[in-house]
Amino acid sequence: MVEVFLRTVPFFAIIGLGYWAGRTRFFSEEATAYLTKFVFYFALSAMLFRFAANLSMAEVFDGRLIAGYLWGTAFVYGIATAVAFVRRLDVPTAAFEAQCAVIGNVGFLGVPMLVLIFGEAAIGPVMLVLAVDLIVFSSLIVMLITGSRDGRMSLSILKTVGSGLIRNPMIVAITLGLIWSALSIPIPDPMNEFLTILGAAATPGALFAIGASLASKSAERPYVAGWLSICKLVLHPLFVAFGVLVLFPIDPFSSAVVIAAAALPVAGNVYILAQHYEVAPHRVSATILISTAISIFTVSAVIAWVSVA
Repeated sequence: MVEVFLRTVPFFAIIGLGYWAGRTRFFSEEATAYLTKFVFYFALSAMLFRFAANLSMAEVFDGRLIAGYLWGTAFVYGIATAVAFVRRLDVPTAAFEAQCAVIGNVGFLGVPMLVLIFGEAAIGPVMLVLAVDLIVFSSLIVMLITGSRDGRMSLSILKTVGSGLIRNPMIVAITLGLIWSALSIPIPDPMNEFLTILGAAATPGALFAIGASLASKSAERPYVAGWLSICKLVLHPLFVAFGVLVLFPIDPFSSAVVIAAAALPVAGNVYILAQHYEVAPHRVSATILISTAISIFTVSAVIAWVSVA
């Protein structure tokens, strides 16, 4: 446990450095926004493309992994939604609480950290988790919000969802990389060096951006944020573990990576969506802040657990 904790400390230390820079205004919110754009559209996309281009679809796609992760995630999503409805929240607010309960920071934190801890073999399972989050649950919340406001489901909602996925650089990078791999096109050395250098900026840049963005987050509604943080950091990895170990058993290495990915704190893009739709942004903000702070210890504990198992 101590050894794993020491391996994860550098990642959270960079997040802490970013938080300090944002909190002291050494790094302004505008600077944080531009750093996030650089990582999101360039550095992380280069990293994901290079990884995907060196993998075959057979190495990445695992139907049982998807089923196990999807089952565990949907179950926790249902729990959070049920609790929200018991508290008589409306559909949009309940949807965002459920989103906080299951959508982890796989892109900015999970990809760099889990690949460095578990090795490059972890990229396949991590990319599948990221794809399920983006394609299934990010689409679901758009449909729930738009449908509840319009009073019905329409083809325009599907158009909105589709255009959002097409414009997401992580989905685009993974897809193009797998296509490149399927065509068996070797990556020229200059291109590989370019992708390696640019992709190397993803890890420190993403972690620093996470910390700097947390500096602007508030801790309002701490009880609700605490409950949602428990859902994300404890219930989500537990039910995903049940899904990939019992219901749809997969190999030990992949299951360890998927469970570790499920233990990550709430993703920042949930807050961006909450702001965009003007639904409970302060509640989401508090959950991101609290879950990230607690995850310093819980992520290490989960990784230590799955490494032993």
